[in-house]
Amino acid sequence: MTRAYVLIKARAGKSPDVAKAVAKIGGVKSAYPCWGQPDIFAFVEAADEKALANLVLAKVQAVDGVLETDTHIVIES
Repeated sequence: MTRAYVLIKARAGKSPDVAKAVAKIGGVKSAYPCWGQPDIFAFVEAADEKALANLVLAKVQAVDGVLETDTHIVIES
């Protein structure tokens, strides 16, 4: 299992709507709008790094209002 935090920059005034849409995507465990940068913090899980890339590139970035994503894979010890 690959886990990651996805930091999302959203179109101005759209953070709450974008966070709700992102939260509905399979594999997204949570998505919260916040003040400052980034606009949204999302926590995601995928089977592996290839599935994670598909989740972020094909699904999260396809949400209307998402301008940029920055993905940070969790290192497990």
